[in-house]
Amino acid sequence: MTPNAVRAAVAPAETSGGLWERVRRVLPFLGPAFVASVAYMDPGNFATNVQAGADYGYMLLWVLLASNLMAILIQSLSAKLGIASGMTLPQAIRANTGRKANIGLWISAEAAAMATDLAEFLGAAVGMHILFGLDLFVSALLTAVASFAILAIERRGHTRLEAVIFAFVAVIGACFFVEIFVADPDPAGIIHGMFVPQITSSAVYVAVGMVGATVMPHVVYLHSGLVQHRAGILGHDRKREHFRRELVDIALAMNGAWLINSSMVIMAAAVFYAGGVPIDGLEDAQATLDPLLGNLAAYAFGIALLASGLSSSAVGTMAGQMIVDGFMQWRVSVFLRRFITMIPALIVIGLGVNTLDTLVASQVVLSLVLPFAVIPLVWLTSRRDVMGDLVNGPVIRGLAILVAGLVLAMNAVLLYVTATG
Repeated sequence: MTPNAVRAAVAPAETSGGLWERVRRVLPFLGPAFVASVAYMDPGNFATNVQAGADYGYMLLWVLLASNLMAILIQSLSAKLGIASGMTLPQAIRANTGRKANIGLWISAEAAAMATDLAEFLGAAVGMHILFGLDLFVSALLTAVASFAILAIERRGHTRLEAVIFAFVAVIGACFFVEIFVADPDPAGIIHGMFVPQITSSAVYVAVGMVGATVMPHVVYLHSGLVQHRAGILGHDRKREHFRRELVDIALAMNGAWLINSSMVIMAAAVFYAGGVPIDGLEDAQATLDPLLGNLAAYAFGIALLASGLSSSAVGTMAGQMIVDGFMQWRVSVFLRRFITMIPALIVIGLGVNTLDTLVASQVVLSLVLPFAVIPLVWLTSRRDVMGDLVNGPVIRGLAILVAGLVLAMNAVLLYVTATG
């Protein structure tokens, strides 16, 4: 649907405040946050969430709740930057920093993109291996073909790609609904773990990995570009209204991702932790589900993992392309980038490295580079010369600084625990 057609459809609704009219006003703006939310349900999330639930039961559910609140704030700031400035976050950084700072932040962004690519490609290959019993390396090659096909859809329009991504999200959600239904978790344990924060020193590594898997640096960059495809619907002079409607998109998508992530931890806690079953790798988790919960749960896990890997792989490649274009102004084909970034995953799979350990480690890398995306975002969105009327107010600025501080503190704790054992 063209921007003019969408504007015509939305215009009649502006004069009425009924429920259906409000829905019609928001519908054309749904999509960017759902694309970004796929990164919050990628195979790295599977690995860290299953590890957290299997090793610590429901104890770390509060980490997901806190991370989701942080993610909502950060993604809203990214969207607001794109709407207010007309630039992506990498472009805004390049325009407002010196050459050395720009190159340093580009390197950190590429590290995040590479860690993301590794997790997503590896997870999709494991999902295909689980479902079809193929050799893991053969599964990786088939994943490569499928990821190229998904990227090709983007050339037919952003709305078509968003529809495909939304379908993948629906599949992941449906699969974990089945998992929760079959696992029969403890409601009291869920509530306690979600609203009573507690942690042990041995859980810090996994907890920080959960933050790294939930608040994803590459989609902090990506979201600022995704929202710009809808800038012409209301007209470029109605940026505040555009942002208000994008907030609905963010709330729906991020809270949906939080529910799915929580269901991963709950399933692992109810099945593996409660049964005292050790887990060593995602393949092991799926194989253990079969005798404990039956074929339905085991196949649902594999389908969700495959859907997660394929969709997030496409989103990660889009983010990587936006990063290199914004920071360095290099025009790189999305297909060439996909080909290059799949090589490390193929090497890891060929070497037979433990998939769960690799995925969790990749999420810790993401957590370590997250401040290099969050701090520039907070700085830029607090500048009136960049944001205009959408500049952060005192409350939002304070919350954003608090979130940035928490991220830095968690990374410091991670480094200390890792160094001291």
